[in-house]
Amino acid sequence: MGQFDGKTAVVTGGSTGIGLATAERLATEGAHVFITGRRETELEKAAAEIGNATAVPGDVSVAADVDRLYERVRERGKGLDVLFANAAIQHLARLDELTEENHDRIFDINVKGTFLTVQKALPLLNDGASVILTASTSAERGDERFGAYGASKAAVRAYGRTWANELVGRGIRVNVVSPGPVDTPLFEVFGERADEMKAVVATAVPARRIAAPDEIAASVVFLASTQSSFVHGANLYVDGGMNQI
Repeated sequence: MGQFDGKTAVVTGGSTGIGLATAERLATEGAHVFITGRRETELEKAAAEIGNATAVPGDVSVAADVDRLYERVRERGKGLDVLFANAAIQHLARLDELTEENHDRIFDINVKGTFLTVQKALPLLNDGASVILTASTSAERGDERFGAYGASKAAVRAYGRTWANELVGRGIRVNVVSPGPVDTPLFEVFGERADEMKAVVATAVPARRIAAPDEIAASVVFLASTQSSFVHGANLYVDGGMNQI
């Protein structure tokens, strides 16, 4: 018996990294997981790897794509018990380098996408459901070139607080997870220097390493489960001490 037997979960950005690791854990614990992402081939491959999963390709910043995702969930007929709004992109640039196009794309995916993902889930969310949003330690650090990304994640954290307050009447818990550096495809923005940058970033983490996606997934599953039944509106740092020490 798994702790999510018979439950339905949605994971956005579910084809790689934290999203994939979380979807795998939820499915292992008995949930049927709907995963979505923009790259159809990778998404279908991930669903096959997970097993108890349905792939629904789409862009969370496009309302029609989010509607299509939830239509598939509705067809299952069991509502929605766990929602992990995780899809995000990263573009690093100083203030004098950041283009309007890149700024808007970051906010479209990271902020508008999170808003659409949760708002359009409301009719499906079962009473007592758990909603988890992915923020970041970058929301507070002010590191060079992380301005737009950090600002987008600060907005996600603000949404988490407000939605926790607004949905408490239905027994729906809303929490935020803020990872530190994680070995995910986001490092691909560095191209051939990705491994070098991982090593450089690790020196700033008290744990002296970056996280594996499954370490973040474990925290998300905790927030999704009844084991965290009195955790509400929280921001759980999973950062190797980066923003703590």
